[in-house]
Amino acid sequence: MNQPLAYVHPQAKIARNVVIEPFTTIHNNVVIGSGTWIGSNVTIMEGARIGKNCRIFPGAVISAIPQDLKFEDEETTVEIGDNVTIRECVTINRGTKDRMKTIIGDNCLIMAYCHIAHDSFVGDNCIFSNNTTLAGHVTIGDNVVLAGMVAVHQFASVGKHAFVTGGSLVRKDVPPYVKAAREPLSYVGINSVGLRRRGYSTEKIREIQNIYRILFQKNYNYTQAIDIIEAEMEATPERDEIIQFIKDSHRGIMKGYFNVN
Repeated sequence: MNQPLAYVHPQAKIARNVVIEPFTTIHNNVVIGSGTWIGSNVTIMEGARIGKNCRIFPGAVISAIPQDLKFEDEETTVEIGDNVTIRECVTINRGTKDRMKTIIGDNCLIMAYCHIAHDSFVGDNCIFSNNTTLAGHVTIGDNVVLAGMVAVHQFASVGKHAFVTGGSLVRKDVPPYVKAAREPLSYVGINSVGLRRRGYSTEKIREIQNIYRILFQKNYNYTQAIDIIEAEMEATPERDEIIQFIKDSHRGIMKGYFNVN
């Protein structure tokens, strides 16, 4: 804490064992939990709430005001969970009056040059590779992997355990448990590797595959597919979550599988 080459506002609430490297600036109305390391040349602005044992690398800017012309200087926050790694030059903007906060869950890895815009909610255990960008009001579920240079449209949602390949433009919602690729973004299978790593059984993976075969590969519209799934498949948390995600989608679901000649 006693770093003479850093500026820490006297009203900032910082745990005693936080390490702050030279040339970092920490503004008023900031809370930082124990065990967190903050590299040099980091800027943490008003409204930041940072958890325990985080690592924030040089050049990151946390809780700057939204890049939104409708913002009226309302008192909003960025809330970052525990054990989060934020690499070089990441920018995370605080919320607007829509959601009042931007949230990053626990155990996330946000790689260099990513941007997370205002009012975005990110779940636990997510990985965003370099240069990934979330527009405002985006919702990302737990255990999501976004590969390098993915861009997510405002108000879009990505369901938990999904994997989106590098360079993808996410214009529509991506349901849980799937792999998404191609242009326009399309279903290319379920994220079986990720699910196995997280302890899903072969039987459970097969169940999820069967649901998505009906949704994406049988030429039904989504209403027909959901009716068939509800009628023919046993109710399970995974089945019900997939169905509810599709029913709740405001932007619409990404395309189903198609062949490229």
